[in-house]
Amino acid sequence: RPDSANVLRNGRVLTVSPDEVKIGERILVKPGEKIPLDGIIVDGCSMLDTRALTGESVPKKAEKGDSALSGCINESGALTIEVTKKFGESTASKIIDLVENAAGKKAPTENFITTFSRYYTPIVVVLAALLALTPPLLFSASWVEWLHRGFVFLVISCPCALVISIPLTFFGGIGAASRKGVLVKGSNYLEALDCIETVVFDKTGTLTKGVFNVTEISLVDDLKIKNFNKGTMLEYAAKAECMSNHPIARSIVSAYGKAINESAVKNYSEISGHGVGAEIDGHTVLAGNEKLMITHSVNPTKSSHFGTVVHVAVDGNYIGYIVISDELKADSKETVSKLKDIGINKTVMLTGDGEAIAKSVAESINLDEYYSELLPNQKVEMLEKLGSKKSSNGKLAFVGDGINDAPVLARADVGIAMGAFGSDAAIEAADVVLMTDEPSKLVDAIEVSRRTKRIVTQNIIIVIAIKILFLILGAFGVAGMWEAVFGDVGVMIIAVINAMRILKE
Repeated sequence: RPDSANVLRNGRVLTVSPDEVKIGERILVKPGEKIPLDGIIVDGCSMLDTRALTGESVPKKAEKGDSALSGCINESGALTIEVTKKFGESTASKIIDLVENAAGKKAPTENFITTFSRYYTPIVVVLAALLALTPPLLFSASWVEWLHRGFVFLVISCPCALVISIPLTFFGGIGAASRKGVLVKGSNYLEALDCIETVVFDKTGTLTKGVFNVTEISLVDDLKIKNFNKGTMLEYAAKAECMSNHPIARSIVSAYGKAINESAVKNYSEISGHGVGAEIDGHTVLAGNEKLMITHSVNPTKSSHFGTVVHVAVDGNYIGYIVISDELKADSKETVSKLKDIGINKTVMLTGDGEAIAKSVAESINLDEYYSELLPNQKVEMLEKLGSKKSSNGKLAFVGDGINDAPVLARADVGIAMGAFGSDAAIEAADVVLMTDEPSKLVDAIEVSRRTKRIVTQNIIIVIAIKILFLILGAFGVAGMWEAVFGDVGVMIIAVINAMRILKE
């Protein structure tokens, strides 16, 4: 939620609350600031980081006449924006509303203890009373003996073994998960992890690092310049890009990693939407997209890599290309593979990125399905469609990290957020938080959930079986008060010890 807006009034810049700005007024957004309201750019040119809204990893260029959405981050130049929507109708506000509305739709996980105790306790109290009163009243039996049997029956039937051990098992499971770097916000969410059938991932920041890096440097096979290698090409490209503020240019300079003397770069020119040109060490260097190459009669090589491709030409000779992309996290592919191994039926990716990038990522880590170019509200709609295909007892989990993921996290049966670098909105909306930002921690969380559920099931069976046996023995006078104490306290101790095993596994 944007905290303030710099509004232009009577020739002055005033910092006010976003909801005080009216439609038609103009706001100033400085480099590094978040755009507080939707509008149209009337002055300035900049690169906008839209990842928080759309998840799209590549910043978009914005100039006069383009629309600007609240929640985007202005990366480089100052922008003057004419407001077209009130704060309550802005994109950021709509996302907040989506979170609130989606959270209300989430189906609660039924609590076994509450349901069990609601019926069990009154039934056994009535049975104990009937056992103690019926024989003396109807058959003139000994009041002392049958009252004793009634009390034995009542002591044995006390449900404290279940009431204590089952919550304790879930608390232990939450503790075991936290040791593995997974924060589970409640025992019902830990229980729900055991029932997951479909896992839906966001892309940027979840499966990928969300950081631009040089991932490929390729020289042409028929290179006409002697003694020219990949390092030389990266050096020329970095020097040509050193004066640009574009994120792609900064990635190339960062990959080069050496100090650059900008005074040695002559005749620098930046061609909007194409790339840059400069004279370096007496050589004319071009670095940019295919359009730049074709404009200067250079024939570039086609690249099948996903990401942004920067072609490089020296003295009119095509040298090769550099690929800038958002790298996959090291454990993304392994995570998808392990999820399938432990019985997850379907893995899906929802992203705001384009079709080519989404397809490449999905294929590289073997996802079952992917959907690209989605806005936050479209992600919610797609999640609901996927949720309608699961079984009645199955759960759908969504894993994300951005502001744009918050509505989907809230709407999913189990919302899972990246905790180290994820947005506050995503962490707040999520039910489970992976504190190390490793998607593979999801597998650990599911495994802890399954072990917890297994111990819970064992305790239920052990406690109910022993109690039924002792209740029958108590009703026939075989079990006395000592046996009743064991059937209550002894069984509780056994169940608690079994529950504590989750901390050791």
